[in-house]
Amino acid sequence: MKLVTLPVGDLLTNCYLLAAQSGRAAVIDPGDDPERIADRLDKEGMTPAMILLTHGHFDHIGAVKELAARYAIPVYGSEADLVLFTDLKRNRALYIHGDPQRYHVVPDHLVQDGDTIPLEELSLQVIATPGHTPGGVCYRCGELLFTGDTLFAGSIGRCDMFGGDYPALLRSLDRLDRLEGEYTVFPGHGGETTLTYEKAANPFFGEMRRLRQQGAL
Repeated sequence: MKLVTLPVGDLLTNCYLLAAQSGRAAVIDPGDDPERIADRLDKEGMTPAMILLTHGHFDHIGAVKELAARYAIPVYGSEADLVLFTDLKRNRALYIHGDPQRYHVVPDHLVQDGDTIPLEELSLQVIATPGHTPGGVCYRCGELLFTGDTLFAGSIGRCDMFGGDYPALLRSLDRLDRLEGEYTVFPGHGGETTLTYEKAANPFFGEMRRLRQQGAL
């Protein structure tokens, strides 16, 4: 297995290139800069096999159309975020410069909680984590956890845009809190962290547990 992190676009969205031993790779959240992503795939000797999306905001989907067409590969995204993938106002694309139509994305496969996506010897499990968006998901691959904008190092995603739901996001943290084992967290923005550290130090986990103890989640 090989993993490359490539921040793309003005918001420095982390695009992840996750490759099996054969070099076939999943491209996770290609938010912008399709040529840079393609060049890096070539440099790393990776052959893209699929695109996986954690949610439908513009900064996570801007290179999807070009890469999917270029490599003839399928796109996976949450069924609950379909409105964001296809609505240029709700996914914020109309508020930025450039061609907004590249932010209109229709996934080939709509994923739900518990789905497993095979990639050669690897498998990625879908964990539904709504809150930042209605259909936000994490992808778990062995000890790797790709969290999109659900969980960052020391923080969580904002909930003040279309479909944002703070109580739902805290319930999603509760789901992550109950995961057993050691995981390296690869978020949608910023540096990597570990789930163990975030459980201990992230203040939003503390708030979630307080509400859980009160029966308020």
